[in-house]
Amino acid sequence: MAYFAVLAMTVIIDQVTKAWVMRSFELYQSKEVIPGLFNLVYVTNTGAAFSMLADVESPWKHYFFLLVGSGAIIGLTVVSFRMREDNRLYTIALALICGGAAGNIIDRVRFGSVVDFLDFYFREYHWPAFNIADSAICLGAGLFLIVNIFDSRKQKK
Repeated sequence: MAYFAVLAMTVIIDQVTKAWVMRSFELYQSKEVIPGLFNLVYVTNTGAAFSMLADVESPWKHYFFLLVGSGAIIGLTVVSFRMREDNRLYTIALALICGGAAGNIIDRVRFGSVVDFLDFYFREYHWPAFNIADSAICLGAGLFLIVNIFDSRKQKK
């Protein structure tokens, strides 16, 4: 149950925040939140995470991302059920990843692109805008790696 609860909460938070941004901002509008560090901005991304492949022009790109995202959700859900007895944190990590993937797939189906709005920067360095779904994917992957490192150390002892 924890897997589906975390996945659902991730999708809900992601979609609610994106709806708020689309309602509150014009496309490409930016609002400074923390001067010199963080803005809220409304942009769209037809590429993968952090705009990778966004400049590739292909009629198949949209379907490729839908297929890869859907395959990841199915594959990671199967893995989650196989690993749930190993460590409950694997379940949380994989649910975060799948919830993030699902949130971005929903955008691709509804809008043809992903809505991004979190804009971090420092001096001349500017991180590509991202969203809650992207954050959940990164947090889930990080948690998975940390749990895996500690579990492997436990097994060696």
